[in-house]
Formats: sequence, C-alpha cells, structure tokens
Amino acid sequence: MSSLVLDELDRSIVHALHVDGRAPFSRIASVVGVSDQTVARRYRRLRSTGSLRVIGLPDARRLGWVEWFVRVQVTPDAAVPVADALARRPDTSWVCLTSGGTQICCVTRVRSTGKRDALLLGQLPRTPRVTGVTAHCLLRVFAGGPSGWHGRADSLTPEQIAALAPEPPRDRKERVVLQDGDEQLLTELARDGRATYPDLAKATGWSEMTATRRLAQLRQRGALFFDVDIDPLLLGFETLAILWLTVDPARMRPAAEALAAHPEVAFAAATTGPANLLVFAACRDVDSLYDFLERGMGTLPGIRQLESAPVIRNSKRAGGAQAPGSGTPRPPKR
Repeated sequence: MSSLVLDELDRSIVHALHVDGRAPFSRIASVVGVSDQTVARRYRRLRSTGSLRVIGLPDARRLGWVEWFVRVQVTPDAAVPVADALARRPDTSWVCLTSGGTQICCVTRVRSTGKRDALLLGQLPRTPRVTGVTAHCLLRVFAGGPSGWHGRADSLTPEQIAALAPEPPRDRKERVVLQDGDEQLLTELARDGRATYPDLAKATGWSEMTATRRLAQLRQRGALFFDVDIDPLLLGFETLAILWLTVDPARMRPAAEALAAHPEVAFAAATTGPANLLVFAACRDVDSLYDFLERGMGTLPGIRQLESAPVIRNSKRAGGAQAPGSGTPRPPKR
C-alpha cells in the first residue's frame, strides 16, 4: 500500500466517487476526459490493495436509529483484538486506537434500546481486559456521514461536480421503514457500494429490476448514501486526531458549522457528555495539526475546553461490513 502514489487522475476519480459513489465509469470517464477502461483500471488498482472502497451506508436518522460515540478503556494487550472485533461489526465506524494504546474509540449505530443495552451494558463491559466504557449520544452530525469528508475531494471543477451529482434526496419528512430484503441489500452495499445489480438481486432474492428500483427509492428518501473509504495516507494526511470540545451551548452550532467547513475535519458532531462537540481531524503532519488547533479552532468563539488524542491505529474508517486489514476484498466486477 505504501508504494501507491495518487496522481492527479487518481484524485479526480476519488473526487468523482465522492460526488456519486455509484456513478458509472463511463460518466466519470467523460467528465475527467479519459477512457472508460482507464477509470476502471485505476479504480480496481486502488480497491484491490484495500486502499479505497465505495460503501453504501444507512442514514441512521432517517431510519429512526441512534448513533453513539463509545470510548473503551482496555489493557494494552487487549487493545488490538478488541478494536478489530468492534471493526467487524456492521454497526460500527471510525474504530481506532488513540495515543497510549489503551483507549478504543468508535461510532456505533443502534437500532433499539435493547440493542444499545446489549452492547454498552452487556457485551463490552463483560469483555475480558476491558476496564471501562463510556458512551455519548450523537445529537447532530455536521460533517461526515451523508455529507462526506470534503477535504479529500478537491480535484474537480464546479462544472464537473454538477455533471456527476446525483439527484438530491427528497421525501425526508417521514421515517423510512425497512422492508423484506432491505437488510440483505444494505449488507451487500456495505461490502461493496458498487456491487452490480445482478449481485444485489442474488443477495436479496429479488429481480434485477426490483433491486434497481429499491436502491433508487432508498437513495431518494435519504435512507441510503454512498461514501468513499480511503486510506488518508494516500491523500497526504499522516496525522489523525480525535478532538473533544466543550463549547458554550448558544455558540455550539456556529462553532460546529465553522469547523465542518475546514478540509481537515472528516467528522464533526454535537454530542452528550462533558464535551459537547466531537471532531475527527486529518492533518498533513503534527505541525499542521498544531496550526489547525491554533488557527482553525483557537479563533472560534465559545470554546471553553479542548481535549485531543492522536490516532495511532485505524481498525475501521468510514464504515461498511469489513475492517481494513481484516481480509482481502473480493475483486470488483466492474
């Protein structure tokens, strides 16, 4: 993976997938000015090494689910096994170890109170060598999730973006209820967001027409979005950190929206707990992290306290069913 270097065309393809993860290679090729075969070859090269995946993910809010940010304290010898076990769960994202190697952080999507209690009150506290668990509810996501991380996507012009952009979701007032086959559809898309319609039909037992129609419905209603899971090192981000901010409640929204506009911010959310704003930051190096803390955050009004922890190991980035490094992805068919 370290031998891979993204050139300008690679970055354009990544940006195109950021705009629409299921855009046909032919459309991407037309926008960036190369052949279909070139786009397909570049994409397969990145995906076969585990450096990049397109993943389809449910929007928890549209389905009535709740997201939690979980901090798990473990003994040093248990850190990697517990983190990798959490990464293998389909309901987790952003699973990582922070400095010191005894704290695991992750975001988990909880469908019901019973499932929340099973994980937070049952499974994790009883896991051997887990010494403590804290969990805080994500109240509002300002960066990441359906909006993606715009800092990784800066290669296309506004005209190229407009040519690729899918129709925005509509019918967002009512909660979306999953139907028979939707679970299998979401599982397959979490493995490979660009799975072909024949593959989706096989996974769900539907016809290809039904799979096509249902995927479009879930996207149109905002219950399904596509994200790009990419190794930050390929984009030149060598320093990752989690930040917890305590902000005056009246100034939390302006602070969160200002932070979400920074290219370094991959994820930002208002949360319950002692700190009320959570940020995942990706910076070029430690000097860049310092600059971001001083200039990007130090000038924001209302910040009373800041806690930061460098990420020393990623077990899972954006989401999906498979943790990076836990196995070799199956080669894409298109």
